Amino acid sequence: MLEEVLDIFPPSIREIAEAYIYDHATKLEEIRVRVSRPLEFTIHNLPYFQPYIVTEDDILFILNKLSQFSIYMIEEELKKGYVTIEGGHRVGLAGKVITENGQVRVIRDVTSFNVRIAKQQIGIAHSLIPFLYENHWLSTILIGPPQTGKTTMIRDLARVMSTGIEKNISPVKVGIVDERSEIAGCVKGIPQHTFGTRIDVLDSCPKAEGMMMMIRSMSPDVLIVDEIGSEQDCQAVLEAVNAGVCVVMTVHGFDLEDLKKRPSLRELIHLQVFQRYIVLSNVKGPGTIRHIYDRHHKKLMME
Repeated sequence: MLEEVLDIFPPSIREIAEAYIYDHATKLEEIRVRVSRPLEFTIHNLPYFQPYIVTEDDILFILNKLSQFSIYMIEEELKKGYVTIEGGHRVGLAGKVITENGQVRVIRDVTSFNVRIAKQQIGIAHSLIPFLYENHWLSTILIGPPQTGKTTMIRDLARVMSTGIEKNISPVKVGIVDERSEIAGCVKGIPQHTFGTRIDVLDSCPKAEGMMMMIRSMSPDVLIVDEIGSEQDCQAVLEAVNAGVCVVMTVHGFDLEDLKKRPSLRELIHLQVFQRYIVLSNVKGPGTIRHIYDRHHKKLMME
């Protein structure tokens, strides 16, 4: 019933949200709360407005709930613009940004919240296993635009890898570098999603630095990272693969051709670092598999 989400709302909003969640829990993606504007629910990327106008008192109530009545408790989270709550749900914030030496110091005078509903779809990655496992896990890129289930897919892959599959596939050591607290949805360092016993998470850690930290300290067999893009990230991926670690990562894009146009990713593609490329879409819902390519960019599967 998403009680952990309902708990951050004042009674006026909670009553509306409770009824809405009851009817649409499995399809609900976001709840947006903006001062002096109607309450908004998002389903399949479409907005549905409710005839309730959010007040400043509502905003203050939510902020107090998120911070447990001490704004200093979430000071670091406010620098990043979001707070992760129990259940792995992420609450984004918008308002007046205070900077210092060109860096974001804090968000004050919060005027908007975006509650992104975390969904773990157990088993969504099972159809990929025959393509990604050949006596060992293959380094893989998942490609797709926003809302296509990239994070949901790698989360389930992390679960499968760290759990194993009966006698066929043994569990391996999986390290998740979760810069935005979305893959594992950690609260106080504890993953809120279901994984196997062989999982280690670096939460809120920059990806490039985190991958090297994970290799040095936890000796993973597989590294899981989300939304790779910078040159530093790509260099860290190359170093990880050269160290014998399988890397499974996501990138924004519509197809493999998009990746070839990005300078930071071009070297990884040219060196054939990745043995599989998975292209996702939202045609039949998040996680729809459009294409699977091998390291030579030959299609192994298409929808």
